[in-house]
Amino acid sequence: MTPPETETRSVIVERNLPHPPEKVWRALTTNHLIAEWLMETDFRAEPGHRFGFTQDWGTIECEVLAVEPQRSLAYSWGGHELETVVTWTLTPVPGGTHLRMEQTGFRKDQARNFGGAQAGWPRFLDTLEQLLGKLNQSGRTT
Repeated sequence: MTPPETETRSVIVERNLPHPPEKVWRALTTNHLIAEWLMETDFRAEPGHRFGFTQDWGTIECEVLAVEPQRSLAYSWGGHELETVVTWTLTPVPGGTHLRMEQTGFRKDQARNFGGAQAGWPRFLDTLEQLLGKLNQSGRTT
């Protein structure tokens, strides 16, 4: 059994998207597209690459942990005492892609961060869905 002080919580958001995994992957890994649904970034889908997500309030420090093109992507998401991991899993389904986002590692004393993630990720994924609807096959908005 895990001691109470090391227990963590996770935020999971899942969606069935009417788009092929290649298109969803492009939106998760292309900087100008990431900026449209999440935040400005200098992301590269290369394990070990350190990058940030930038907003007017500051930067979230990240590092790519794992990449399996068009299937899964994991990166650390942290700064200011926050040490979490965001994992994206893309599963082909009839008519599109099942997208699963899981952010793990929220400590019990990080209720504000956990609540922010619970509220924020569904909104980010709503924006991602809207963006995907506007993208053509080459990854450009129409």
